[in-house]
Amino acid sequence: MNLTLTEDQSMIQEMARKFAQAELAPIAEKLDHEGDRELFLQNLKKLAELGFMGLNIESEYGGTETGTVVLSLALTEIARACSSTAVTMSVTNMVAEVIQAIASEEQKSHYLPKLCSGEYAAGGFCLTETTAGSDPSNMKTTAVLEGDEWVINGAKQFITSAEYAGVFVVWAVTDASLPKGKGISCFLVESSAPGLLISKAEKKMGQTASSTNEVLFDNCRIPKKALMGELNQGFKIAVGELAGGRIGIGSVALGIGLAAMDYARTYTTERQQFGQPIANFQGLQWMMADAYTDLEASRLLLMNAADKKSKGLPFSKEASMAKLFASEKANKACYTALQLLGGYGYIKDYPLERYARDVRITSLYEGTSEIQRVIISRELLREIG
Repeated sequence: MNLTLTEDQSMIQEMARKFAQAELAPIAEKLDHEGDRELFLQNLKKLAELGFMGLNIESEYGGTETGTVVLSLALTEIARACSSTAVTMSVTNMVAEVIQAIASEEQKSHYLPKLCSGEYAAGGFCLTETTAGSDPSNMKTTAVLEGDEWVINGAKQFITSAEYAGVFVVWAVTDASLPKGKGISCFLVESSAPGLLISKAEKKMGQTASSTNEVLFDNCRIPKKALMGELNQGFKIAVGELAGGRIGIGSVALGIGLAAMDYARTYTTERQQFGQPIANFQGLQWMMADAYTDLEASRLLLMNAADKKSKGLPFSKEASMAKLFASEKANKACYTALQLLGGYGYIKDYPLERYARDVRITSLYEGTSEIQRVIISRELLREIG
């Protein structure tokens, strides 16, 4: 297996790294502590202009057609500077990929250019509900056809970027008489749709610059043609796209873990105790060695899953493995980095406490670590079934 990046892949990775260092890193602390929606949206627009909001989208729709490997590489670099920006980029790319995969030509031509260009600041992925988290097939949101309109009623929880998303991909029950998970359909709902309401942003532990909201549908009316894909076949679409999203979130986790360890590694060469830099102590050296080994293994798992997806091969198991390992090891790396700073790691003047807060969610969203283990074990048993 050739693990060397192509010239184009390396170029885009470097572009993401330079943008993150120049535009995102200097303001990440400000966005975390104070919030600045205008500044945050400005950077999303800049990312779109660089082509980062449609990395796996065909050029005829405004995308850059660079593939899943590049998407993973770019997300890792963006997350090293600002994970709030990275998660918005990840979800928007995922929304665009759903549309490209199953939408009609008319829908693709209308919505994809707006997502890729930044005309829409972000896209919303409306799947999770209060009673449908780890079990999305248990959703209660409904869509009923009345004449030439679908009428949606229900609520979606924990929706990234809901406040500034231009379009939402929404799943709803369209035939409750079918077995659970079989009567679900997928819709495109514009933010201006009558009856669509956005609740105030949740007060989160981390990734605070990215808004997370409840999205309410109160007799929300959308055109009949807003149905995306086949009627009552939406659940398998959701399951498939979540697998791709796990590569994105694993990449975000990796970026946060690397940022934490890079900061701590430099700190250990500057901090003096017992008359010498603390980097000289073997105990701390081994902590760094273990953390970086875990993060490198995470990178390889992510590249393997991304490569399989790019080649059109089955990748669900590999994506879950990568997301599970990367998110858990990134959490551990942030804890290790904080420990290397000692008391200073607990103070907000240093970025470690932000990394520790930001990374925690990566083992929860796009499927918890426990759900990833369910998926992995199910696939392992299916292989011998």
